Amino acid sequence: MATTVRRTAVTLPAAPLGPENPLPALRPLDEVHVLDERARAGLPRDMARQIGYRPLTSLLPVRVRDGYGRTRRHTEFEAVVLENAHLRVTVLPGLGGRVHSLVHLPTGRELLYRNPVFQPAAFALNGAWFSGGIEWNIGATGHTTLSCAPLHAALVPAPDGGAMVRLWEWERLRDLPFQVDLWLPEDSAHLYVGVRVRNPHERPAPVSWWSNTAVPEDSGSRILAPAEQAWHFGHERDLRRVPVPEHDGADRTYPLRSAYPADFFYEVPDGERRWIAALDAEGHGLVQTSTDLLRGRKLFVWGSGRGGRRWQEWLTEPGTPGYAEIQAGLARTQLEHVRLEAGAEFSWLEAYGPLSADPAAVHGGDWAAARAAAGRALEEALPRQQVAEAFAAWRPHADAEPGERLAAGSGWGALEVLCGGHKLPGTPFPESTLGEPQEPWLQLWRTGVFPTPRRVTPPGPTLVAPHWRDMLETAPADPLTEYHLGVAQWHAGDIAQAVRSWERGLPLAPSRWPLLRCLAVADAVAGNQDRAVDRYAEAVEDLAHESRGGETWTAAESALAREAMTVALAAGRPAVARTVWERLRPALREQGRFRLLAARLLAAEGHVVAARRVFEDGFEVPDLREGDEALSTLWARLTNRPLPPRYDFRMRPPS
Repeated sequence: MATTVRRTAVTLPAAPLGPENPLPALRPLDEVHVLDERARAGLPRDMARQIGYRPLTSLLPVRVRDGYGRTRRHTEFEAVVLENAHLRVTVLPGLGGRVHSLVHLPTGRELLYRNPVFQPAAFALNGAWFSGGIEWNIGATGHTTLSCAPLHAALVPAPDGGAMVRLWEWERLRDLPFQVDLWLPEDSAHLYVGVRVRNPHERPAPVSWWSNTAVPEDSGSRILAPAEQAWHFGHERDLRRVPVPEHDGADRTYPLRSAYPADFFYEVPDGERRWIAALDAEGHGLVQTSTDLLRGRKLFVWGSGRGGRRWQEWLTEPGTPGYAEIQAGLARTQLEHVRLEAGAEFSWLEAYGPLSADPAAVHGGDWAAARAAAGRALEEALPRQQVAEAFAAWRPHADAEPGERLAAGSGWGALEVLCGGHKLPGTPFPESTLGEPQEPWLQLWRTGVFPTPRRVTPPGPTLVAPHWRDMLETAPADPLTEYHLGVAQWHAGDIAQAVRSWERGLPLAPSRWPLLRCLAVADAVAGNQDRAVDRYAEAVEDLAHESRGGETWTAAESALAREAMTVALAAGRPAVARTVWERLRPALREQGRFRLLAARLLAAEGHVVAARRVFEDGFEVPDLREGDEALSTLWARLTNRPLPPRYDFRMRPPS
């Protein structure tokens, strides 16, 4: 059977993504994967250096995606299917290029964990993310901001003369273009994936990349990799070397034998082939391997505890089998960033496919024999030399110009290429992709003036790279320009200048609330909680008078009110939080995040029984973040009764 590539659609019960949060993400990242200087002191020197190398401190210029809910309806998603006699590969270009399904045709086995629903949850760096399949994580520690975003996609000639699907975009956290080329040679039982990340700038850039594969999980599932040690990161929030497979009295290569969520970054010795596999009780499953540049291998487990099981339910639906994640990255751990020199690139080849090995060896008590059995089976199915040859064959095709277009991504890459004069063969960002979000920035570049919008609307996204900040600094200083300049200065770490820019813009601003909110955040970060509360209250009042209704305005009202109530309650000023609550539209009060805030407000006012009744009536917080203990913490303040299972998202032992 010759390899075919066709366009189709995948229909899933899906929660709509909803609007972006229009407030710029000024607050530091709420990232659990962080280590302080003391924790880094005992690590290998290269690892400690890369953990400390320019970690992400801001989401800017990307916006937060938190407008989704949990009500699903059947929705069609555009898909591209690659198929030969061995595999059927389904890719979703509109959702980060996710490989949704990988079916081994001779046996009919689905090799991936294929989520039966599309349910966004707050796991990506910028919020909306969904579980399942193979995702391409670029940018920084965590799930990419492109998890639920469209990528450019097109057909390109493959090294064997067939068709290859190219996915590409401009990653905005680090301002780097990347591409992912997928192809199925006619006689291959493995999907080949060529990846390239380029740095077109005149300065080095930090790079993080992890290819993340969700695999089915049950009591017989075992994860194998060529390692005797791993770096463990769990609820203790430290990185420590542990033996493989047994640690703290249990074999951790079986995902369900861990009680709580944890990362295991395998220490694959230099010179060893890079691979990781997930095999079931019969010795069947999926293997991922690559050329040597993709150094790291990781196992993520949800564990068997109540919190991990609840998260699995939350990301799909009750009764659905669980999953674990096997990952491959540029560094040994996900806490590291790798330096990419100016004008240079990283490129490598990955392969995904079925693997079968002797189950007696795979699940035997001898770890060396188990991983050797899987390694031999891989070498027989896909020799290491063959992967190296496939990479060499792909490299000349990485610059091939795309042919038939399959999907369109954003216009941000086109803006950066146009303004920077970058030459990126193989990944064109044509001006035809420029749209409304890019238009004011295009005018700023062409005229030196940031345009005044034709209608009253919440400010659009702010670009913060040094060249855009320079343009804003020389543009006429009207209130909207001062707003964007302040955001760019804040991102650069120049807090004092940012505050001055926002304060300069405030007296003449027709819309005061965006500037007041920025100043409130600055006050809160500086520890001036009372002034932050007052400015938030003033911003909420101003927005209430200005709001025109509609999706964008409602998103602004919701986001600003959530922040204002949170800061007021933290400052011990429930009367201000009550005033904000009274300003809310009735529909907003029913949102899960506001139900939680209502319970907090009632508790702060001394109405403990009423606060507990909010829990008893039931609510869901769609954008609950990984590691967020707000539900269990508040419940413990209200009662000494056990936390109801529906609210138990704890990822560590109760304190």
